[in-house]
Amino acid sequence: MTETKRSAHCVWAGDLVGGEGTLTVGSGALTEQPVTWASRVEKPDGRTSPEELLAAAQAACFAMALSLVLGQRSAQAEQLVVEATCTLELQGAPRITAMDIDVRGVIPDLDGESFQHAVAAAAQLCPVANALRRSVRINVTAHWRKTPIHA
Repeated sequence: MTETKRSAHCVWAGDLVGGEGTLTVGSGALTEQPVTWASRVEKPDGRTSPEELLAAAQAACFAMALSLVLGQRSAQAEQLVVEATCTLELQGAPRITAMDIDVRGVIPDLDGESFQHAVAAAAQLCPVANALRRSVRINVTAHWRKTPIHA
């Protein structure tokens, strides 16, 4: 069995509300990114949060899954734009409750209905969505165009 592992680490100092930390990923793509409680629940002010990183992972993973599904259907996207929004509910113990995924695609050699089917297949294939599915509500909306908006 082949597997791939990726890592990240966070160094934190202080209590939850007044403390702060830095997050670094193993690839070096993010180094010593500041994280605070305020960046999770108030204004980010240039700092990231676990929810933002989870949304980033979801957006990239979904774009790749959809690209794979389109390729299996002999279609290629001129452009896919995937926006993911992760919701952190603060009533009681903080809990991630939803991941909203908005997909816009420009695919000249595919019709709108086929695009919707491809998006549905990608939603079932995406490893990040599958990891979240049992505990987080996942909502996907899709918008298809045959030609670029500015054409």
